[in-house]
Amino acid sequence: MAIRIKSRGNESVEQMLRRFKKLCEKEGLTKDIKKRAFYEKPSERKQRALRKAEKRRQQQGMFGTTAPPRRGR
Repeated sequence: MAIRIKSRGNESVEQMLRRFKKLCEKEGLTKDIKKRAFYEKPSERKQRALRKAEKRRQQQGMFGTTAPPRRGR
């Protein structure tokens, strides 16, 4: 998706640039660019995914994932 910025009234270039950066951050472009800045071997990618999944499992264990059953009205 292309990000377009139009100036608002008496908006300065610095303010427009700030809005542009916020939109890029919101879209996840900066995170994606940083992630793709260096080549990551497929094995490293798998290891990172496994660590992330393990961390998620531990978080769920701490807070409990089972919710009480919902009753219909």
